[in-house]
Amino acid sequence: MRNFGAILLLLGIVGFLYSSSRLSETAALPPGVSIDESLSQPAGRWEVARYACAAAAGFGLLTTLFPKGR
Repeated sequence: MRNFGAILLLLGIVGFLYSSSRLSETAALPPGVSIDESLSQPAGRWEVARYACAAAAGFGLLTTLFPKGR
């Protein structure tokens, strides 16, 4: 489980950095756009991908530190 957590942590960090670099290349979202409307634009999709990768990295960190639970 510790190895899986380390791999997930690494993939999450790399994915976050890649999503951030792609997000900086897209046009910014206008203010007041709902989540449903933002997913139809590239910037919204990269923003969601960035948060998903951050969540995956966080879960990987937890499984690396606590492989068998508390």
